[in-house]
Amino acid sequence: MAHYAIGDVQGCFDELQRLLRKIDFNYGKDTLWLTGDVVNRGPKSLETLRFVMQHEDCMQIVLGNHDLHLLAVAYGAGRLKRGDTLDEILLAPDNKIMLEWLRQQPLMLQAEGYLLVHAGLLPQWTADEALSLAAEVEDAISGDGYREVFAQMYGNKPTRYRADLQGMDRLRLIMNVMTRMRALTYDNKLDLEFKSTYEDLPLDLRAWFDVPQRCYDDHTVVFGHWSALGLCLRNNVIGLDTGALWGGCLSAIDLHTREVTQVHAVKDVRVDEKWR
Repeated sequence: MAHYAIGDVQGCFDELQRLLRKIDFNYGKDTLWLTGDVVNRGPKSLETLRFVMQHEDCMQIVLGNHDLHLLAVAYGAGRLKRGDTLDEILLAPDNKIMLEWLRQQPLMLQAEGYLLVHAGLLPQWTADEALSLAAEVEDAISGDGYREVFAQMYGNKPTRYRADLQGMDRLRLIMNVMTRMRALTYDNKLDLEFKSTYEDLPLDLRAWFDVPQRCYDDHTVVFGHWSALGLCLRNNVIGLDTGALWGGCLSAIDLHTREVTQVHAVKDVRVDEKWR
C-alpha cells in the first residue's frame, strides 16, 4: 500500500489521469493527498471535482485559494475573474452537492509525520497549534455562518499573527497563511504580493520555509501553490506545484519512498492570473 501526494491539479484532469496511471495507483489499497486548488484555470474543473468526490474513500484534499474562491463565488460573496474556469461547476445540475462537499473539506491534514497544507505555515506554530487553527476555519466554513465568512474572506490584512486576534481578522489571517502565502518579511509578517521565483525574492523577504527554528519541524510539510518555485525537496519540506497549468508538469511523490513521478502537461493552458 502506497501513500502519494500530488500537486495542484487546477482542473488539469487529463494530466491527473495520466499521472495516476503512471504511478499505477491502486484504488483499493493506495491513498492520495492532493495539495489543494483542485479546480480553476484549467480546462476540466468539473470533471476533476467529480472524480475526487467519487474516490473520497482513497483521496483527500485540503482547500486551496482557488477552491475557496469557487465557494465564495457560488455563495454570492465573490466575482468571477478573468481566466476563471468555474462556470461548468456553477451551472451543473448537481452543483449544490459538489459545493456542500467542498465546504466540508479540511484546510490541513496530518499523518505519519507529514502535514499537508496548500501554501504553508507560520514558523511560530507547532503542528498541533496549526491543526487547531485550521480547525477554526473548517468549523466556520462548514457551519451555519459560512456565507458571512466568504463575504469577508478577501483581503491581505492583518499581516501578522497574534494569538488574541478575533473574528474575521483571525480567520482571514489563517486562511491567507495556509492558502496564499509564499514569502515573509524578516520579522515574519505576511507579504502576499510576491509571486515570482525563489531566485527573485527581494532582500527584505524570505520563503516561509527558510525561517530558522520552525516550531513544526518535527514534521515534513507537503504543500503546493507556488508554481514558480517548482519541485522543492528538502528534509522537512516537499513542494509539489510544478506548473501543470502553465505548461509544466504534474508531480506525484510516494511519501514512503520519496520517489517522484511526473507527467508533462498535455498543452500549455496558461491564462491570466489574478488571485493565485
